[in-house]
Amino acid sequence: MGQYELITAYDDTSNRFTAQDSNMGPNLKLPYDYVQSYWRAFDFTYLVIYPTDRERDVLAILGSQADKAYNDQFAAQKASDEITALSGRDLYFAWFNRGSSLVALQDYAGAAAAYDQAFSLYPSIPEKERPWRMMWYQTGPYWAYFYSGRYQDVIDLATKTLDNMSEPILEESYYWRGLAREAMGDVKGAIKDFQASLKYHPGFEQSISKLIQVGTPVLSSP
Repeated sequence: MGQYELITAYDDTSNRFTAQDSNMGPNLKLPYDYVQSYWRAFDFTYLVIYPTDRERDVLAILGSQADKAYNDQFAAQKASDEITALSGRDLYFAWFNRGSSLVALQDYAGAAAAYDQAFSLYPSIPEKERPWRMMWYQTGPYWAYFYSGRYQDVIDLATKTLDNMSEPILEESYYWRGLAREAMGDVKGAIKDFQASLKYHPGFEQSISKLIQVGTPVLSSP
């Protein structure tokens, strides 16, 4: 399962981080290159935790990275640079990360092309290494395909994601499939998906808004 780790220390002598992990336990000693590879799977996303009286110091350390637009551009370029240097599973993540960064920059056509490259590499990854839960945690491809007008690709990806689960409970996949079905004129199918998303996530605001918009009562889940 994907999860975040809390990095609490680093040691440049041994090239290891100390991390706290809710699943794997406390005070894990993780090699830098190990963290680099697994961190790539989430586009090197991070949160900086600091006391408020140290904010000026933190901003000084981050520099331009404290600006979201700059950070998104930086991440997109980092992914592009990695694409030329990586292979296998890591190359898949680099292409996926470029797509996610371009979504953040609202370059949906460019993002869709990057995701296409990532998904084309997926079959070449050894089966045991395939990140088959990717769409459980990151919905960038839905944004890219939908806002590029590729509604059938949204439907196909959401359906595949849900069908590959032992229990199809991802409200985001139902929601995006509903949006795509609505865009293609299948209002009944869209309503069914919006209602399914609320079954698994009661109160999911996006689906509630869409049901209200199409004039369908929002039913409470049992």
